[in-house]
Amino acid sequence: MDSVCHVKKSRLVRVIVFMILGLSSLPAYAYLDPGSGSLIIQSIIGAAAALGVTIKLYWHKIKLKVSGRKAPESEIDPQNADSNKD
Repeated sequence: MDSVCHVKKSRLVRVIVFMILGLSSLPAYAYLDPGSGSLIIQSIIGAAAALGVTIKLYWHKIKLKVSGRKAPESEIDPQNADSNKD
């Protein structure tokens, strides 16, 4: 029980330290050229495209999980379903 309390306190201390460091910013005096902005926009578009493809690949599984239904036997293991047809 004591070790669980210690872990929670340790995690809380880390969160507080990171919040203090994140909120206490100093001026960077940095220059961002148009190429940097373009790179940021490309990264955002690429991440959105990757997310879209991932959702498309797993859409059937996501839909089954949300609806609460089970997949038919033939969809569970397509290799065995093909061999059973012979």
